[in-house]
Amino acid sequence: MSLFQLILVAIIQGITEFLPISSSGHLILLPRLTGMDDQGLAIDVAVHVGTLGAVVLYFWSDVKQALIGLPKALTGRLDTAPARMAMALIVATIPTVIAGAILHATGLSHAMRSVAVIGWTMLGFGLLLYWMDQKGAQTKQAADWGLRDAVIMGLWQVLALIPGTSRSGITITGARQLGYTREDGARIAMLMSIPTILASGALLSLDVIRDADAQLAKDGAIAAVFAFLAALLALSLMMRLLRSISFTPYVIYRVILGVILLIIAYS
Repeated sequence: MSLFQLILVAIIQGITEFLPISSSGHLILLPRLTGMDDQGLAIDVAVHVGTLGAVVLYFWSDVKQALIGLPKALTGRLDTAPARMAMALIVATIPTVIAGAILHATGLSHAMRSVAVIGWTMLGFGLLLYWMDQKGAQTKQAADWGLRDAVIMGLWQVLALIPGTSRSGITITGARQLGYTREDGARIAMLMSIPTILASGALLSLDVIRDADAQLAKDGAIAAVFAFLAALLALSLMMRLLRSISFTPYVIYRVILGVILLIIAYS
């Protein structure tokens, strides 16, 4: 893979991972619409590591609290806010881990990687985000997040296994449906991404390790760095903008891209 494509993939992943516009959809579309070679699983894992680093750094105070509460959460003692946060993150991740493992084992995850599927999910879930964002109340804050809402948002997150859905987009949709403010809903969605990215990265790594070599490791390191920088920039920008604007600009982008993809798929 050329250095240009490596950096391009990393930047696309970094920008789209946390914006509600689907990173997986864009990474699948890149080789299909440009004729470039598919970047492969190793680079996918590398750019996910980069974006993981960005979200951990940006939300370090929340991550630190969850880590402090993890020992108590694992023993079922939920008598502190950090322990409840850690347990909520665990509970919210379980449905996606189970569904993801099933899709990976059955090969269905590859069967859904088509332009038509991405077009429909980009369009449909974009409009759903708009509906929930406009109609949802803004009465809950991140401190109100408990096990019930974690289960509900975890089930919403399962839909992100369909390419083009957007993990951040669908979990933000779930948060807005539950009545969380835009900023706090996005904050919860970003925190949910950490164990999810860890789980998916671990699963993909099993397929990558046997094919790893020095050049692949070097390419992966470059991709991870650029993905980290792009993700940190995109995440910072989105969280600042949510103080003054809605998710409508992202919805408009999704609708336009979805319509274009459906035209391409069915023409």
